Amino acid sequence: MSYYGYILLFSFLGPLGLSFDKKVAFYTKIPRLILPLIVVSGGFLLWDQWFTERGVWGFNEAYILGIHVGLLPLEEVLFFLVVPYNCIFIYEVVGAYFKPRNNSLLNTVFILSFIAFGLILLFKNPTGWYPLTAVVLALITATALILYPPFWLSQFVIAFFICLIPFLVVNGLLTGAATSTPVVWYNEQAFSGWRILTIPVEDLYYNFDLFLGFILFYLLPKNRLLLRKQ
Repeated sequence: MSYYGYILLFSFLGPLGLSFDKKVAFYTKIPRLILPLIVVSGGFLLWDQWFTERGVWGFNEAYILGIHVGLLPLEEVLFFLVVPYNCIFIYEVVGAYFKPRNNSLLNTVFILSFIAFGLILLFKNPTGWYPLTAVVLALITATALILYPPFWLSQFVIAFFICLIPFLVVNGLLTGAATSTPVVWYNEQAFSGWRILTIPVEDLYYNFDLFLGFILFYLLPKNRLLLRKQ
């Protein structure tokens, strides 16, 4: 197995094993992952392929198996299966154990701070492909959330913060925190140049877009997207 493959495997084992926790019972909700996997993961894979074609980012052959789907290594395709599972699992754990009510102050502070920093990134590199896509999309969706906050917004915000822990570990390993060269490299001209250790800051916005998309389509089958109070 490749280095990238081991990262995916070990990041997946914990959520998979804990999916049988009786309070969360996430294994019973796995069928609801089909829609977000098809729509959101499918869309992000096309985005990934397009960026790879244009040299916005790429993959170090030393850390992958060498099996490709288009220009994307097999491990990158599996990333978009493992990440939605893990993120939605964390979202459900937050709901099952903490049952957070919508907190307008938490929502407002988070989203306004998120928007403000995103605007700084756009100002830093207004022509970079990464801020022009990941950051702009996040700013649009964040603005919509603050104008029309769904009842699950605080649960999403809390889960997003929790997800930052595995995000920093996994993305750090993929961007060279533990290797002499990164598994995933970035074109310095395509993003702001600011990093969290080895991780491009724009990855925060990319992950926000990805996580929010998963949640939207995960909740859709149960018609829980209505902007109502629990």
